[in-house]
Amino acid sequence: MSTHNDAGARPTLPEGRYGRARTRTRRGWRVWVVVLIALAVSGTVAYVAYRNLGTAPIEAQRLGFTEKPGNAMEITIGVNRDDPGRAGVCIVRVRDISGSESGRKEIVVPPGAGEVSTVIKSIRRPVTADVFGCSYDVPQYLSSP
Repeated sequence: MSTHNDAGARPTLPEGRYGRARTRTRRGWRVWVVVLIALAVSGTVAYVAYRNLGTAPIEAQRLGFTEKPGNAMEITIGVNRDDPGRAGVCIVRVRDISGSESGRKEIVVPPGAGEVSTVIKSIRRPVTADVFGCSYDVPQYLSSP
């Protein structure tokens, strides 16, 4: 049984039966703070993911390969980069019939070069060649003549 007070806005409940009536507090600013923090965190995660998983500044693809005598293979790669004026380095490799890597070589890609060929020696007869990866970080031992 509830009675109404003169204000008519809220019913008056029997005292002690339902506990104290809650007064409404303004929690709206807390919600906005949580939303802003969530947006900042998700924006940071998106930026880091873009920097780490976005398109590579230098990449290469195999254009062709030819088996050579003496367990060797010649590979030709095409290099695409965001700054053609910078030297780069690519790692190329050969694989044997089992699919295992049987030879690997680092090659310097000079500034302006879009296509590079090299011969890779293998410990077993190679059947294919591919590009493992490329970078602008040319090791010191490759950059000196």
